[in-house]
Amino acid sequence: MSTLWETFFDWSSMRAALPEMLTVGLRNTLVLAVSAALLGSVLGLLLAVAGISRTRWLRWPARVYTDVFRGLPAAATILLIGVGLAPLGMEIWGPNPYPLGILALSLIAAAYIGEIFRAGIQSVEAAQLEGARALGFSWSESMRLVIIPQGVRRVLPAWVNQLIALIKDSSLVYFLGLVASQRELFRIGQDHAATTGNESALLLAGLFYLALTVPLTHVVNWIDRRLRHGRPPATDDDDTDLALSGAVQGNER
Repeated sequence: MSTLWETFFDWSSMRAALPEMLTVGLRNTLVLAVSAALLGSVLGLLLAVAGISRTRWLRWPARVYTDVFRGLPAAATILLIGVGLAPLGMEIWGPNPYPLGILALSLIAAAYIGEIFRAGIQSVEAAQLEGARALGFSWSESMRLVIIPQGVRRVLPAWVNQLIALIKDSSLVYFLGLVASQRELFRIGQDHAATTGNESALLLAGLFYLALTVPLTHVVNWIDRRLRHGRPPATDDDDTDLALSGAVQGNER
């Protein structure tokens, strides 16, 4: 038991890794995840609109893209993008695999987020589109101003779940051989564990991931409750306060 405790709960190893995880690892993990979520959302929205299009030349490529990137393992996609596009990356931004890691995560996220948005858009009642067309909106205006905003709002919990998945998948970017200043939480923990022969730094990296993902999970649950049930109804005390406020304003007038 003492050996097990020293292997995973060596506080000196954790203290040695903590500054680098805070200043380097945490920042890079968030940059990778948030950047991929934003780029993936833009591409995913385009895929969602193409996926419900009546034009098969838009619908079929969107379906093929989604099937391919959802079917490939994330590690395989990151390696294919990071290694396969490395010569092109060298010409654009030099020997820096960091942008390719963001690109790979974005392409993966787009496949999942596109399906999330498509489900949300298709969940909006057809009468909404018909009403918008009756008011004189074109199909594109109806989708942009009426249908898509409602559909995206309905799937916010699923979108946040995808952000959680991206935070965890960002640990796979280490396959591309990031330099010291680009390492994310997992890579820093792994490097410290390899140097010291102790797994405590890796456990600390896991605790960082939990600190990021567990609160987001509760945010998902809170958003889901708000979308299902709306705002809590006004209480009798609230009604009384409103009545008193109205009476006071009336007296002042």
